[in-house]
Amino acid sequence: MRKKIAILYGGRSVEHGVSVNSAKNIFQFIDRKKFEPIAIGITEEGTWYHTEKVTSKIKKGEKMVLSLDASKPFFKASKIKLTPDVIFPALHGTDGEDGSIQGLIKALDLPMVGTGVLGSAMSMNKLIAKKILKQAGIPTTEFISFSYDERSAIRYDEIKKQLGLPFMVKSASLGSSVGVSKVSSEKDFKKAVHEAFRYDDCMLIEKFVKGREIECAVLGNDPPQASLPGEIVISKKYEFYTFDAKYVDGQAVQIKVPARLEEKTSKKIQELSVKTYQVLQCEDFARVDLFLTKDGKVYVNEINTIPGFTNSSMFPMMWKERGVSFTELITRLIELAEIRYKKLQRVKRGYTSELKY
Repeated sequence: MRKKIAILYGGRSVEHGVSVNSAKNIFQFIDRKKFEPIAIGITEEGTWYHTEKVTSKIKKGEKMVLSLDASKPFFKASKIKLTPDVIFPALHGTDGEDGSIQGLIKALDLPMVGTGVLGSAMSMNKLIAKKILKQAGIPTTEFISFSYDERSAIRYDEIKKQLGLPFMVKSASLGSSVGVSKVSSEKDFKKAVHEAFRYDDCMLIEKFVKGREIECAVLGNDPPQASLPGEIVISKKYEFYTFDAKYVDGQAVQIKVPARLEEKTSKKIQELSVKTYQVLQCEDFARVDLFLTKDGKVYVNEINTIPGFTNSSMFPMMWKERGVSFTELITRLIELAEIRYKKLQRVKRGYTSELKY
């Protein structure tokens, strides 16, 4: 019998549309000889629907309910009732990549593709991730952070003095370059602060790094393996790798897989990517984004625990270059999830004692 794979997509996130496009490819390329894909869409309001296929018209599906019973959890709509063999979250950003959905799936005691609660939460928050990476000796750009309640204490001149111009302002827990601005003047800064706090309660301000945009895909657990690095070459009409450059403007970037790098530099990037993956407790797969300067310095920018699977996404491209097809990659991820789940079954949930209750 084919295993039932529940693909979660959409979600309450500014990356809702990106998630839909990623899930479409997973649904299309999954090996149907081995797996039966079940599409479960989550609207931008947070309502769950069963849909016949992955679609942007999620509300045209059937509303789903979930049985909160770890002994036999199931999803149910009017025409379907199932306990998935594996859940594959194709959710990007808030409520999908930050540990929220991962916690729900863990409570249901179901196998799940991708990083769990701890790794997801640490990796999604750029401030926490940078602090942990810095402690581990992994090179990251210099940064300052402010909470929304501290906004009255923010001083442009002080930040300019510490980080120089230009610098980057970011919402701490978003992806796809939403809430990100490049600042070259005080006027830019006011707009950037407003935009960052529009999407998050924490704002990160980073020293601008002039260098090449490098990405590296990591796959597996015991031990994880890194692909050869790829490179994003951005059109000069964009000041940085914006949302539109990533997903809207088809002429905005050139993708080079693999990147043209000296073997020594390529190996250094691979080692840093795997170390970043391990330090942040990532599982199954992730994409590490880095900067490479002219003088050969490498900085880890961030890690994505559910990297995109769209037609322009680097993660599947980098593994395709290594001879792993889209279909084979999806199969491998499902197998990794099942192996991890089986290993965790040895962990006891109960404890016998004299406690009366």
